[in-house]
Amino acid sequence: MSNGDIFVGEVIGTAILILFGAGVCAAVTLRYSKARAAGWVVIAFGWGFGVLAGAYTAAPLSGGQLNPAVTIGIAVDTGKWGKVWIYLLGQIVGAMLGAVLAYLVYLAQFQANVHKEGAAEEAADAPVPTLGIFSTIPEIRNPVANLVTEIIATIALVLPILAFGLTKGLGESGTTVLIVCLLVVGIGLSLGGPTGYAINPARDLGPRIVHTFLPIPNKGTSDWGYAWIPVVGPLIGGALAGLVYNAAF
Repeated sequence: MSNGDIFVGEVIGTAILILFGAGVCAAVTLRYSKARAAGWVVIAFGWGFGVLAGAYTAAPLSGGQLNPAVTIGIAVDTGKWGKVWIYLLGQIVGAMLGAVLAYLVYLAQFQANVHKEGAAEEAADAPVPTLGIFSTIPEIRNPVANLVTEIIATIALVLPILAFGLTKGLGESGTTVLIVCLLVVGIGLSLGGPTGYAINPARDLGPRIVHTFLPIPNKGTSDWGYAWIPVVGPLIGGALAGLVYNAAF
């Protein structure tokens, strides 16, 4: 695969991933959305289907890694680092693009994210915090616990992905990406409660950058003090998964 193919594939695939993922978060979070308050299960499946659509789309060009933690895990296992920077750049750019596209889909809902003129200060009229649509926010802010959660959840993602490569039938049938989609749904349902399961530095960092600059009324903070955890944790988890896979398989 050429550097150009890798970059384009990762941009397109990651943009689709974030479009679905941020889109489902917006659908569940924002007022005047038909999916308002649909719940965590809907969010988990929305992100899983984003992985499905993005990875299958990018696969012919780049292999559809879409995640710096996966890229790092593969590099640690194989020792091949030459094209890692192209993957990472494409993933960050794609994540930013996907976040902008999700914003445009829900533009009217974001613009309605204001107090109704003359309305009482009631919960139903209060602006909806928007950072959680784009990036992760911990339920309990504890840096050590949050970091550990992201490391373990990312190992639970990357180690099976690496092992799936040994399952010949998955590759021949073309169902590997489908299985990864279900894996992501499972991680969301089982391990996503504490931090919102970034498990992907680009998925969190790219949309957080976009959130910082988008003209969303009453959008609140972009919480850059927390932003290092969903970047560092998944990178550590991906590297550890690559080490474990290399040693055990």
